[in-house]
Amino acid sequence: MTEENNNEPQKKAVDDEVLREMEGVPEHLRGDADEDSEESSFDDALGKLKGDLETAMQDVLYARAETQNVRRRLEKDVQDARNYAATNFARDILSVADNLARALDHVPDELREHEKAKNFISGIEATQRELEKVFAGNGITRIAAKGMPLDPNQHQAMMEVPSDEVEPGTIVQEMQAGYMIKDRLLRPAMVGVAKKPD
Repeated sequence: MTEENNNEPQKKAVDDEVLREMEGVPEHLRGDADEDSEESSFDDALGKLKGDLETAMQDVLYARAETQNVRRRLEKDVQDARNYAATNFARDILSVADNLARALDHVPDELREHEKAKNFISGIEATQRELEKVFAGNGITRIAAKGMPLDPNQHQAMMEVPSDEVEPGTIVQEMQAGYMIKDRLLRPAMVGVAKKPD
């Protein structure tokens, strides 16, 4: 028996082992292809990887931009929540302020001069000033109305009043004060607006 015949079973076993390992390897990556196809398959693979890299980079940029937008929206929502958290409470407390103002408006002059009532009325006026101070501290401001032109964003016209003294569309009467909280309308002022006499 020659030496070549002795090595043949061993060579066949190695070839079988190599074939088993090469089963999962794509054709264009196997070593038995010619050099030109190997070079073109390498260029194709490199081009595909470059395309995948560009796509991934674009996806990262889009994701980063979206994250930044979401962060900005959340910051704005948090700021709005801080600024306008007291809106419902402020609307409720406005009726208290209205009733306090009405009570003071209806105190007769002779009662203001009465010695026993003078201190009581002064206390109510001090309470009203304190309430206005608290409103101002929380960004709640009264809307200017009387003598101003009607602004539908801040005023609600309840009636028209014939008048020669002012331009038509000018507010001549305020029935209920309006308020803003920061830059938002809390409650419109209810007003009477001048119109040309008939």
